[in-house]
Amino acid sequence: MDQIPMWLQAGWWGLVAGAALLIGAFVGYRVKVPPRLVAAIMAFGSGVLISALSFELMDEAFKTGGFRATAFGFLAGATVYTLANWWLSHGGARHRKRSGGQPSEAEHGGSGSAIAVGALLDGIPESIVIGLSMLGGGKVSLVAVAAIFLSNVPEGLSSAAGMKKAGRSAGYIFGIWGAIALASGLSALAGYTLFEGVSPATVAATTAVAAGAILAMLADTMIPEAFDEAHDFAGLITVMGFLAAFALSKMGG
Repeated sequence: MDQIPMWLQAGWWGLVAGAALLIGAFVGYRVKVPPRLVAAIMAFGSGVLISALSFELMDEAFKTGGFRATAFGFLAGATVYTLANWWLSHGGARHRKRSGGQPSEAEHGGSGSAIAVGALLDGIPESIVIGLSMLGGGKVSLVAVAAIFLSNVPEGLSSAAGMKKAGRSAGYIFGIWGAIALASGLSALAGYTLFEGVSPATVAATTAVAAGAILAMLADTMIPEAFDEAHDFAGLITVMGFLAAFALSKMGG
């Protein structure tokens, strides 16, 4: 891929990570996966993302821009995500990652749109990170791509199953996840093109913004949904995901 323009590579890797949403959605729509298994996969994906944002995002942001820019971006990302998620939750998107319990349009008007926007809100910070990881070194962070891919599979799986139970059509379900997969590619492309040539402190702050949003997303949506089904084993499975991503980052280094 060395001959391919960097901005196109960034978009490609974002699309690869986003495609996991479609894969998960297809499985969730076609196969009746036990909720506890979905929860276990989601807990594992949460651990992977926590490791990636700790060792790939926050550490790199600190090295690049220092503590002040990193801390500011981290808190800003978490704050913006939390407020947006709070607003969407009141629109019917509180359990958008759950395989059961999502409201139908008849039960909560506008919930379908809120779930779609919520899924987009969850995916954009992750994808921007992929583009940002290519600045400077010119190589994508495979750990970040792998972490996002692994976390996207259970998200698409669980949400698609929940949408099907709520009575939403296949066209609606796959249209949403297809659009979000495409948006993931565009977000990664934007993460590279919009921040190419800007100051290290700005890149660091933006990386930390994404990290803060991702951690807030995990705490607000993925981990609670996973614990709701996996119960006492959710913590152990999350730790296993963390360890897997940590090992991958060290092997990559």
